[in-house]
Amino acid sequence: MAQKPVIPKGTRDFNPTEVAKRHYITDVIKQQFKQFGFQPIETPSFENSDTLMGKYGEEGDRLIFKILNSGDYLSKSNKEALKNEDSNLLTSSISEKALRYDLTVPFARYVVQHQNDIDFPFKRYQIQPVWRADRPQKGRFREFYQCDADVVGSNSLWQEVEFIQLYDNVFSALKLEGVTIKINNRKILSGIAEVIGASDKLIDFTVALDKLDKIGEAKVKEEMLSKGISEEGISKLQPLFTLAGDFGAQIESLKSILSTSEEGLKGIEELEFVNNAILELGLKTANLQLDVTLARGLNYYTGAIFEVSAPKGVSMGSIGGGGRYDDLTGIFGLNNVSGIGISFGLDRIYLVLEELNLFPETVLDTTKVLFINFGDSEALYAMKAIKRLRSKHINAELYPDNAKMKKQMNYANKRNLPFVVLVGEEEMKASTYTLKNMIEGSQESLNLEQLVDALK
Repeated sequence: MAQKPVIPKGTRDFNPTEVAKRHYITDVIKQQFKQFGFQPIETPSFENSDTLMGKYGEEGDRLIFKILNSGDYLSKSNKEALKNEDSNLLTSSISEKALRYDLTVPFARYVVQHQNDIDFPFKRYQIQPVWRADRPQKGRFREFYQCDADVVGSNSLWQEVEFIQLYDNVFSALKLEGVTIKINNRKILSGIAEVIGASDKLIDFTVALDKLDKIGEAKVKEEMLSKGISEEGISKLQPLFTLAGDFGAQIESLKSILSTSEEGLKGIEELEFVNNAILELGLKTANLQLDVTLARGLNYYTGAIFEVSAPKGVSMGSIGGGGRYDDLTGIFGLNNVSGIGISFGLDRIYLVLEELNLFPETVLDTTKVLFINFGDSEALYAMKAIKRLRSKHINAELYPDNAKMKKQMNYANKRNLPFVVLVGEEEMKASTYTLKNMIEGSQESLNLEQLVDALK
């Protein structure tokens, strides 16, 4: 007996309904990307390993899927590493490529590789799958789609303002009201690290701090201690864990905490600019919130950091995030090109819309009318009408087999098709079509033009 096939953990099949709903989300996002002036690009599903490795921090590197070299890869492997069971050294000798971890680093590679063909500032959007060797759980998969928008070639803080508006526009268009756009600045985090005497451990500090909402204050402090950050330094962080008030109040508290850090004060200045602009312009339904513990744990961010949370009452992690990366392209040899980008978590947005019942009924509109098949002559007659309907952008199809009428009608019911057309000898003689409304149960005899008008 053949073994039942299964798919790898952390991956999914999508049925027609799920695909239709996913397309609804991406169509809304694409529309807003275009309104904001972003252009589409695509990059390969896998990159050279050295393009990806070292760009996401130690934890990110561990989650990158490596691809074995083709052919007899062991014959060319590092024999000493194999003998000593040194997996890190062995991997570099048997794997030269890896599945992309996100869309931002491949985009930076794209910009450097095609810099002579790009007009700066370059605004691109990209909707493609990425892969991470993460532990699968609700809302977290090993294969998932990212929907990214980035701008490279501009230092202007108006880009930060525009991205906040872009988030607001997308979620408003999806009728997902009450999302919270959290913002912080890596310069503030650098300033805090400086104040507590941990500038040399900035990455360890930010990686630990980024876990605050997942593991809590006590565990974060334990991790910082384990990374060599002193108890005295950690005690100076206490005001951060209890920071309260609105955006302006938190800014004033930060000015006091970071009064001795030039870098930290620069970050505060940037946040003030963005917040003042948003206060003047206003948001449709989203809330902008300062979160000084937001770090996102990625090495390449240098300025503003964003993370979007679902409305209150919905149990879900972030549904979007991003930030500014002033030196990302420098790792590929193109210096002094500032960039900023955000990402939408398609899979998590889907789950939130499903939970809140926010998908419109029209999302599932596929075939509008099914023609019942009574035989080859009737089918040919029906196909002529179907051709006309399709030319008028009306989705129509013919049941392929001359099966019992009950079977064909059951098929239409199971697919929730709103109309069927019956064509027999009488209809063919009269050049008419019997249109049956499957919802109301009514039916009428129509000529072709009347049929087209009725189904428009």
